[in-house]
Amino acid sequence: MTSPESEARKALNRLLRAVEKSRREMESLAAAIRHAEGDDFPTDRYDEVADQLDFVTEFVHEEGRRLQNKILQAGGLEPGRVRRSST
Repeated sequence: MTSPESEARKALNRLLRAVEKSRREMESLAAAIRHAEGDDFPTDRYDEVADQLDFVTEFVHEEGRRLQNKILQAGGLEPGRVRRSST
């Protein structure tokens, strides 16, 4: 059986991958439409959508940090003092 924390990490990772894929698809769409429309391409609107994807990405990272801190605190560790080894 998996823990709720593990399920949350998996869900965050899936969401992050989905946002990254959405970003790539938006770039492909923008390139195709820009080529077809030329000067009529709505650059500002596409920039707004890219900013929204950035916002979701930052949200996922913040939730990941928050979850990690909760897990560390539940284990009796101080979140700011734990470092990963480079090996």
